[in-house]
Amino acid sequence: MANLTTRFFGLELKSPVIVGSSGLTSSVEKIKTYEENGAGAVVLKSIFEEEIYFEYEAETNKQDLGYHNLEYLDYFDYEIKNDKIKQALELIQKSKQAGVSIPIVASINCHSGSEWVFFAKKLEEAGADAIELNFFVLPSDAELEAAKIKDYYFKIIGKVLMDVTIPVTIKLSPYFSDLARMVKELSETRMAGITLFNRFFNIDIDLDKKELVAANVLSHPFEYLQALRWIGIMSGRVDCGLAASTGIHDHNTALKMFMAGANAVQVVSGIYKHGAGFIKELVKGIETWMDKNGYQNMDELTGQANLQKVKNPSWYERVQFMKHFGEFDGE
Repeated sequence: MANLTTRFFGLELKSPVIVGSSGLTSSVEKIKTYEENGAGAVVLKSIFEEEIYFEYEAETNKQDLGYHNLEYLDYFDYEIKNDKIKQALELIQKSKQAGVSIPIVASINCHSGSEWVFFAKKLEEAGADAIELNFFVLPSDAELEAAKIKDYYFKIIGKVLMDVTIPVTIKLSPYFSDLARMVKELSETRMAGITLFNRFFNIDIDLDKKELVAANVLSHPFEYLQALRWIGIMSGRVDCGLAASTGIHDHNTALKMFMAGANAVQVVSGIYKHGAGFIKELVKGIETWMDKNGYQNMDELTGQANLQKVKNPSWYERVQFMKHFGEFDGE
């Protein structure tokens, strides 16, 4: 039987299937079930600074404090933030007490620079095995130069890496004009891994109500293609592990990601749709295919079809349809 041991988050994982950050990882019972079904690690639901801010605003409005009692406001700010950390701490500690042996990774998503470091340090103290920075700055400000956005990323990352000792990874967006260079430079910062790509809150328009609504939260199977391209392009050119996320709904897609160069895959939508057994199906499907095709371990499989190894590497960089695709008639 093929050995599925891999390395990501700067840690050895018994399986390349990771349960991604979401409400799926909100209890000890769920985490134990994922481990029993073959998950290599779990990422806790992100601690969102924005969520804390909203809770803070609601509490101050309820207390009718206004902005005159700064000492009381500081108290609420401290208490609300530490309550979120306490919840994560208890979940991590209880999971380990319950015998969970797979890595438990904490995730944070912040806006202000100081909070990244605050939460990262607290989560390390809580016992997290690694930290995932769920990092994204939407480049929607027409006055903000790309270089300033990039500087912000590296400034925050540098501070976090300086202040914590456990491995730190980042879940990155594709919205960079120099994405390949960005990924490469991030891998040179002592980052323990990079996940491509984070999935965003998307909007749609309700034509009946004539207003904005939330788009479908769960991913679709075809959405794996963007991550596949960039995993394949960057594999072998970076100094840390790569993981793929979004659109991984079966073991075939996971295998494609590994062949492109991913060390692991993060799954969420498939578990929401099919339950924890989806993990077991993925793991079994990966093992069966590797055995059938003569791969004994993940090292033999990972990156076998990346840009550096395929016969026609230009396919990874082609963005226009070739002539025979232009004649495609749909049949």
